[in-house]
Amino acid sequence: MNTSQNKILSLDAGGTNLVFSGIIAGEIRYETSIKTASYDLEDFLEKVLFGFREVLNSVGGKADAISFCFPGPADYEAGIIGDLENLPFFRGGVALKQMLENEFGIPTYINNDGDLFTLGEAVAGLLPKTNQQLIENNNPKQYRNLLGLTLGTGFGGGLVSNGNLWIGDNSAGGEVNRMSQPFNHKNSVEEILSIRGVKRLYGKFAHCEEENTPEPFEIYKIAKGQRKGNKEAAIEAWNYFGRVLGETMANAVTITDSLVVIGGGLSGAYDVFLQTAVDTMNSKFEKVGGGSVQRMETYAYNLHNPNCFADFVQNESQQIKVPFSDQTVDYFPVKKVGVGISVLGTSQAVSQGAWDFAVKRV
Repeated sequence: MNTSQNKILSLDAGGTNLVFSGIIAGEIRYETSIKTASYDLEDFLEKVLFGFREVLNSVGGKADAISFCFPGPADYEAGIIGDLENLPFFRGGVALKQMLENEFGIPTYINNDGDLFTLGEAVAGLLPKTNQQLIENNNPKQYRNLLGLTLGTGFGGGLVSNGNLWIGDNSAGGEVNRMSQPFNHKNSVEEILSIRGVKRLYGKFAHCEEENTPEPFEIYKIAKGQRKGNKEAAIEAWNYFGRVLGETMANAVTITDSLVVIGGGLSGAYDVFLQTAVDTMNSKFEKVGGGSVQRMETYAYNLHNPNCFADFVQNESQQIKVPFSDQTVDYFPVKKVGVGISVLGTSQAVSQGAWDFAVKRV
């Protein structure tokens, strides 16, 4: 199928704005937004219908599919949205997919933002870029799996394996936000790996009241010495953040055995937490009888650290002989996973993912 002219209608459902877009060949060609705040469910759904009508008209009155991200919990395959924390009038299940298909007569696909972000980066972002860099360094290793993590208002995730989203049997695959906080098991990791988490950490280490706590970007600038403030507390906050992120990624990568891409608003501060996170992934467990064992079976590499990157792309494969034969085969004795920041940018990656998910199905 020639997908170059496919037209996809999409939506970024944020807490402040509903941003509707028309996507052609993976590129956003038109956008319009409506305030999210609504009186009730009917008012909200009327806004959704109005926004999609507007963007449909903008792309010529015809489209091939609707594909967008929406908060969960949800049964994404069925397109039924469950009880939402931030939109309290969503209760008892709302059949959003069927409503849109009834209205517009075209296939409708709903996923969460972590899923579509990861798919976008797998199709046109970090995954293909990393594989190309390996080729350019004469390394025959190629990766097929990608774990995506988003750090922002909340903490989200997704997993792509061999070009397909790993959604799970209950539309709950990759929901990393529900992992326990390694240094306080009563909390989830989202209480740290989020905007509120960074602010809370800085307030704790700087001994300042919540109303006097700066935003994460300001805390980042304080840590870098670019703004006045408690630099020691800012560094300590980002280090703690990095350790929690590293433990979370180590647990996830133990299952996924994949590259990792990080997006979301907090990803821009990666130079003050990413190396700590990767070092945590490469830490060791103590054995009961003495000695130690690597935290993961694989070794993690910070793709933004020049030395780590050089080690990651280095071809360490060996030619080993096949028993009872003159044949040789490639053997990779060092198991490597790379961790990097979004190549496309989070918003563009989500749009790319929404487009790719739809065009493979229409």
